[in-house]
Amino acid sequence: MKLGINIRNMGPQSSREIISACAITADQEGLDSLWIVEHIAIPPDDAEGSGGRYLDPLITLSYLAGKTERIKLGTGVLILPYRPPLITAKLIATLQELAQDRLKLGVGLGWMKSEFRALGIDMRKRAQDSEKVLQFLHEAFDNDVVEQNEQPFIFSPRPARPPIIVGGTAPHAIRRAVEYGDGWMPMGLKPDALKPIAEDYRDQARAAGKADPEIVVMSRLPLGERNHCREVLEAYEDAGATTLVHGQKYDQAIELQDAIRRLALML
Repeated sequence: MKLGINIRNMGPQSSREIISACAITADQEGLDSLWIVEHIAIPPDDAEGSGGRYLDPLITLSYLAGKTERIKLGTGVLILPYRPPLITAKLIATLQELAQDRLKLGVGLGWMKSEFRALGIDMRKRAQDSEKVLQFLHEAFDNDVVEQNEQPFIFSPRPARPPIIVGGTAPHAIRRAVEYGDGWMPMGLKPDALKPIAEDYRDQARAAGKADPEIVVMSRLPLGERNHCREVLEAYEDAGATTLVHGQKYDQAIELQDAIRRLALML
């Protein structure tokens, strides 16, 4: 099982010095991937821990791509209904090319009502809007010439499409992961709960001709208890996870750098 790290792109920990130091350490220590989240409009009454400050995920990963050499760069997750299909595809293609095919595109539908309200987007249409983006991503990365609004155009740059990892645990999220994705990102599941859903997802993916889909799990590992940590990792691997992403709170870069080094010892 591959190991990754969640880097905070929120609050005071999202300074360029801290995110750079953490990303470089993760790259040098041999972790497979680093992941960041997305929020775009935090209301004042829900700003604890972040102060309402969130860096944009695609721009942040573009910056970190220039600071690192080999580590994969993941969105965990990019909220699709917030974004128009063509502009989103252009941003993703640009990042994927400049990062030399290191992007892992975790995607989701979103859940924060206040953000949908701030953006003027109907939350009831989030599944429909998300699938429009997913459909266009496949079309754009598969063709030199594509069409929007009855206007054909050249889609370039057109690097390899990044793997699409679809988030969510409900049956419709599993269906979406099978139809549009290369993998699945469950949210908040312990190993025992993950295992039967992962088996069902894999069965559906294989029936759809996707033989080896990814399952990316985010969790907080007990890094200070090495034996217990290894047991947790083994439990997630047995449950079907192919990548585990460790996340934790921290104030200074040195705290997450220490966690990264402890995590690297589990490789």
